[in-house]
Amino acid sequence: MEVIPAVDIKDGSCVRLKKGDFNKRRVYSTSPVDVALYWEKHGASRLHIVDLDGAKSGWPTHLKTIREIALRVNIPLQVGGGIRSLKVIKKYLDSGVDRIILGTVALKNPELVKRALDNFGSNRIVVGVDARGGKVATEGWLKTSQVTVEDIISEMEEVGVKTFIYTDINRDGMLKGPDIEGIKRVLKSTKARIIASGGISSRQDLINLKAIGIKAAIVGKALYEGNLPLEVLNQYP
Repeated sequence: MEVIPAVDIKDGSCVRLKKGDFNKRRVYSTSPVDVALYWEKHGASRLHIVDLDGAKSGWPTHLKTIREIALRVNIPLQVGGGIRSLKVIKKYLDSGVDRIILGTVALKNPELVKRALDNFGSNRIVVGVDARGGKVATEGWLKTSQVTVEDIISEMEEVGVKTFIYTDINRDGMLKGPDIEGIKRVLKSTKARIIASGGISSRQDLINLKAIGIKAAIVGKALYEGNLPLEVLNQYP
């Protein structure tokens, strides 16, 4: 299983939110670049970077910082947050980012997702499905739609998406374990690759995810708080 550290950027700092609440954040570093280098040094094979300000505003806010991270590290980056046009996707890919995560735009403009896939390929474009109570959240988790997780995955699979990042917002940053039953339902509904995110707090959580067929998981607070040893980044089977 691939364990992917999360680097969430808000107001220029590396932070973690609780349940996606922008008012409940903890700053772990004022240098996201240093954090990225730290995770690489300790064995990370990939980084998951989110421009939280961009997710909220709908326009990339920390492109310069993310470009610097791409220049400084030698591992692939997957980046999301406020990416809602082909022009911005191209900017990120040209700056060295490996994969683009599309979230809100998948719900609001599925045609753009299709065009992105046609232009850049399914290995470069993934869709982030952020769920609250089984429904898809948008606009940096500030709004919740009436669209179910299974429905958006089915729609995106039809246009060619091969990889989804599934996040349970109510567990994100809470260290209370992932929503195993919810993830099982998602896995049953699709043949696409699912990357799990939200609530992971221990080795046992990783074992449980692997047991149901998850091949990659994004971990945030559990790594920042030391609940998980750094060895999971390069030794976890």
